[in-house]
Amino acid sequence: MNVIVSNNQQSELSKLDLDVIKSINGSYDAAVLVEMFRTFFFNKMVLDVTAIKNFEDIQNYKTLINGLDAEKIIFFLPENTQICTATFLAKLIELGIYNFTTNVEGIKYLIKHSNTYSEVEHIVKLAERKNIPAFQAAQPTQQEYEIDNSPIPEKRVGSLIIGVKNVTKSAGATTFIYMLKKELEYVLGDNSVLAIEIDKNDFNVFNDKKMISSTKDDIRNLIQKSTNFPIILIDLNDFPDESICSDIYYLLEPSIIKLNKLIRRNNSIFESLKGRKIILNKSLLTEKDISDFEYEAKTKVFYNMPPLDDRKNNPVMINFLIKVGLIRGDKRENPNNKVFGLFRR
Repeated sequence: MNVIVSNNQQSELSKLDLDVIKSINGSYDAAVLVEMFRTFFFNKMVLDVTAIKNFEDIQNYKTLINGLDAEKIIFFLPENTQICTATFLAKLIELGIYNFTTNVEGIKYLIKHSNTYSEVEHIVKLAERKNIPAFQAAQPTQQEYEIDNSPIPEKRVGSLIIGVKNVTKSAGATTFIYMLKKELEYVLGDNSVLAIEIDKNDFNVFNDKKMISSTKDDIRNLIQKSTNFPIILIDLNDFPDESICSDIYYLLEPSIIKLNKLIRRNNSIFESLKGRKIILNKSLLTEKDISDFEYEAKTKVFYNMPPLDDRKNNPVMINFLIKVGLIRGDKRENPNNKVFGLFRR
C-alpha cells in the first residue's frame, strides 16, 4: 500500500490510480513528516515537495532522508521552480535521492522501477559542466555576443552543435529549433541551450535572449564565444559550410506540392541526402506512406515528426530527443514509460 503527501499539486496527484493506505494534504516541517511516517509501514510514498515547508532548502531533504528510506519516496517536483535545475537536482542525487519527476506518468514508472545512480548520473555531469550557482547565473544578452577581432582557433570545443536545415521550402526549421530548445531546457536546466539563426531574424518573434541571430561571417566566432552552453542549435538556412556542426537534421515537409517543387528544383536531391538524418516535419504520413516514400526516394527516413503545438510540451519531441541521445531513455521500451523521457510538463 502507498502513501500520498500533497499540497499545491493535489489536483495532479488525484489522477493517480494507486492503492493508498494514507493520504494527507497541507504544508509540514520536514521533521514533522519524519515523525509522522517513521514507524508507518508503506510501499511507496508519493511526496509533493510543496508539502515540505521551505521546499527549496536542501537541508529539509537531508532531514527527510535521515529519518525515512529515500528509495521508498518519489519526489513530485513542481515545474518552473528553482528546484527543477541540474544544479539543485545534483544536490538531491548527492544525498541519495534518485526518484524524482515532474509528472504523473513519471510517478507511475517510479512506483514500479526505482532509479539507480547510473540513471541520474548525467544530471550530475551536466551540473559539473555548467559549474555555476543554480539560480544566480546571469541571462545571456545580445551584447555578450558582440564580435571582436581577437584570433579564434578553428577547432570547436565544449559544445554539442546541432544544425537544422530546411530541404523543402519553409519546412519549419525555426519552430522545430524552438521546440527542441524548450524541451531540452526543461530537462537539462536553464542556460543549457543556445539557438542561433544565420542571416535571418525569425527568432525575434520568440522574445528569447538565448535565441539570437548571426551572419555567415560571424558564426564561427559566435560559436567559439558560446561554449559555456552544452548544446548549441543552429538554423543553417542557406549556410553552405556544414562542418561547423556535430550533427545535422534535414527537414522535409512531405506534402505532394512541396516534394514536387523540390524535385523540379533539384531532381538529384535525394541522392545527395543518402545517409543523412532526414526528418519528415509537420507530417501526417502513416508507416505505409513512409515505406512508400523511402522506396520512391531511395533513401531512409530518420524520424517522422507530426504537427506540433508550440504552446505546450509534446511527448513526440521527448521521444525524438531520446532517440538522438540528447536525453536519457531506453529504446527497447516505450519512452513514455521512462522517467527521464517524462521529466517535462
